[in-house]
Amino acid sequence: MKSFVLHPLRFLTTRFSSWLQNRLPLADRITLNQHNVYILPTRAGLMMGVTLLVLLVASINYQLNLGYLLTFLLAGCALVAMHVAHANLRGLTMHLVAPDACYARATARFSANLQNSRKSTRYGLALAVQDVAHWVETDVPAQASATVQLAFTPPRRGLHRLPTLTVHTLFPLGTFRVWAVWRPAAQVMVYPAPETQPPALPASSAHDDNCHTGGVPQPGEPDGLRAYRRGDTLKTIVWKKAAKTGELVSREHLARQPHMLWLEPQLTQLNQLEAQLSRLCAWVLMAEKTGLRYGLRIGTQEIAPANGLAHQQRCLQALAMA
Repeated sequence: MKSFVLHPLRFLTTRFSSWLQNRLPLADRITLNQHNVYILPTRAGLMMGVTLLVLLVASINYQLNLGYLLTFLLAGCALVAMHVAHANLRGLTMHLVAPDACYARATARFSANLQNSRKSTRYGLALAVQDVAHWVETDVPAQASATVQLAFTPPRRGLHRLPTLTVHTLFPLGTFRVWAVWRPAAQVMVYPAPETQPPALPASSAHDDNCHTGGVPQPGEPDGLRAYRRGDTLKTIVWKKAAKTGELVSREHLARQPHMLWLEPQLTQLNQLEAQLSRLCAWVLMAEKTGLRYGLRIGTQEIAPANGLAHQQRCLQALAMA
């Protein structure tokens, strides 16, 4: 019988939460006001209400003047606490700083900046990712700001919108809970989780005539040396000559790159898509770390061979959206 009662309550709570989230706009910056701040008594507040009712009945029954005084004094304190608690959130401005890309099964961290424009401190504010019990508490000084660090674990690879956030306060007495719900518009890119122990990089799978041009000495250049070209690694530069002449030159036999590395799902020799993407992700990181020029073919998308951080991010994004 107990479980029969709990399931409808849980269902109604879930439906109400879904309805509330759908009616809220998506925004990375929000100012709280009377339209988006909610207030309800806590368990302590309900017990206080019951206690005040008992005191009032006892005072009426026994004609206790001091009982009336105590009852109305406590009731006045509760009403003032309700007003102070609501004002503690009302007027607060929150700005979200979008997180950097992360890998699947890793924690995505982001921050929320709380700005207080009034001349008094806001005490006992707490933020949390909805449906997560971990609250991050902070105070916001008068006419100042505070930054709160939050985190969540994305469910899978791809592009994900940040989860709904909740900010609340129990200040000053804990008899009322004042809260607001915030739906950020920012998104986070989640790359496939790289394979922990991937095999060695596959052999070069394609040739490019343009790569052979680096091995042809230009007229007027000494044998084994040529002018620096974009993409040459630091170890190929002749630093002594650069210090004397002020011009960058590279060693031809080190700078020559006759082969390009193409990464494709077929090279992983795996059947499952997620396993293929995980190994390709690890290979992209390995190729970038070793300074190779690599390209990626995934589905209908083809990324030409290159290297560098921007190229690595393009390849990882392609794997995330595959």
